[in-house]
Amino acid sequence: MSANFPILRRHDRAGTVVARDGVVVSFFMPHDHKLVAQACWRALQTYLRATPPQSLSWYGADDGDVLELDADGWEVIRTRMEDRLSRLAWHVELFDLPGGTGGYQFEYHSFRIQRPLCAGSSTAVSFTFPTEYLLEQGPERMRALVLELARQLPFHFGYASFALVGSWGVGKWQVLDEYFARYLGVDLPAVSGIGSVIGTQALGAHWLTFLGPPLLDRMGGIEALRQALPFPEVSFLPMEQERLLVTLSEWPDAIDIETTTVPPQYRALACLLKPFMYEPGEDDAGLGRYLDRWRRRLCP
Repeated sequence: MSANFPILRRHDRAGTVVARDGVVVSFFMPHDHKLVAQACWRALQTYLRATPPQSLSWYGADDGDVLELDADGWEVIRTRMEDRLSRLAWHVELFDLPGGTGGYQFEYHSFRIQRPLCAGSSTAVSFTFPTEYLLEQGPERMRALVLELARQLPFHFGYASFALVGSWGVGKWQVLDEYFARYLGVDLPAVSGIGSVIGTQALGAHWLTFLGPPLLDRMGGIEALRQALPFPEVSFLPMEQERLLVTLSEWPDAIDIETTTVPPQYRALACLLKPFMYEPGEDDAGLGRYLDRWRRRLCP
């Protein structure tokens, strides 16, 4: 596959770009904030070293305002992630532009789950990049960076994918429908909402799919996956702590069905993950069910 990505843009009513094409890297960890916060902080430092200076310049304050990410702002973020240990939820959102997106964003959401069906704790973290970053770095260097992030995190599931990054829920839904009728490889990141409910389940097949305990064990382990995915494009990289990286193609794939078909290895992994996918509850709103249908698009 060659580097051939569509240009995707989503605007608000004022014409500001609030979402655009890029790459999202997300990890989900069935662990409490106090167990993973420092690891996520270290992963954030890795992300900052790999991206251009000032890629993250703003942050979301506790009162909902957007503030400049200066030295004082960074101390606020460090305190949120490393010092606040007696809360029920922790949220950090960092981005490049205060009212829109240039493609760089970081999110951290950790929850002490109180609902009986989701007993325990869960933490979700994500990093986004504009498509230009991937094209400049190339897929091998991008994959190495994602792997470096992954090695620092005790995930049960994670992925990297071509995506619509930013506030994709803003604007006319017709635009989303047009994109998604054509590009089956576009992911819709939603770590803030899914992090509190995913438990130890999966979110589908992606360019880079990370599997860890207990999910990998429930799927039969590495050898079961090797036998189920006998495609020359697929590679398997065992990781420490009984985890696995499955790479489905050289580059992320937008899967433009006007010019190609769904790659068989993407469909095969999607169907293999189907029994382990997160399912929305009865109280999930329309958006949650919309996202669920989209996550299952490769294996309905």
